[in-house]
Amino acid sequence: MTILNIRWQRLVKEGQTCDRCGGTHRELQKALATLEQQLRPLGVEPRVDLREIDEAAFKADPASSNRIWIAGVPLEKWLDAGVGSSQCCAACGDADCRTVTVGDATFETIPAELIVRAALRAAARIRDRAAGPAASCCG
Repeated sequence: MTILNIRWQRLVKEGQTCDRCGGTHRELQKALATLEQQLRPLGVEPRVDLREIDEAAFKADPASSNRIWIAGVPLEKWLDAGVGSSQCCAACGDADCRTVTVGDATFETIPAELIVRAALRAAARIRDRAAGPAASCCG
C-alpha cells in the first residue's frame, strides 16, 4: 500500500487552540474518512501527522499555524490557492492567522472539500510516479 502523508500543524497554548484550527481539525477528520474510502481501492492509504507548534514559534511566524502539507507539498500549491491572513482570537491573541484563498473565496477554517481535492491530486501524482514512464506510453 502506498502512503499519502498529510501533515497539519497548529498552535496549541495551554492545551487550547483557536476556533479556526479547531474547525480545521474537524474538517480534516471528515476529509480523512472520505479519502480512506476513495483511495483504498487505488492502493493508497492516507496518514495524518498532527503537529503542535508552541507560542514562541507561532509568534515568530503566525502563518505556520493551521498549515497543511500533502505529500510534502503545501495544500495551497496543490490547489493553486493563495495564502493570506486575518485577525484571530482566543489562543492566538491579536495575531493575524493564516487564511487560504481559492478563486474568490477565502477560508479561515480549511474545509474538508479542499483537503480532499488537494489529496486526490497528490495521490494521482504519486500513482503516476509509481507507474513509471511506461504507464504513460501508448506503444
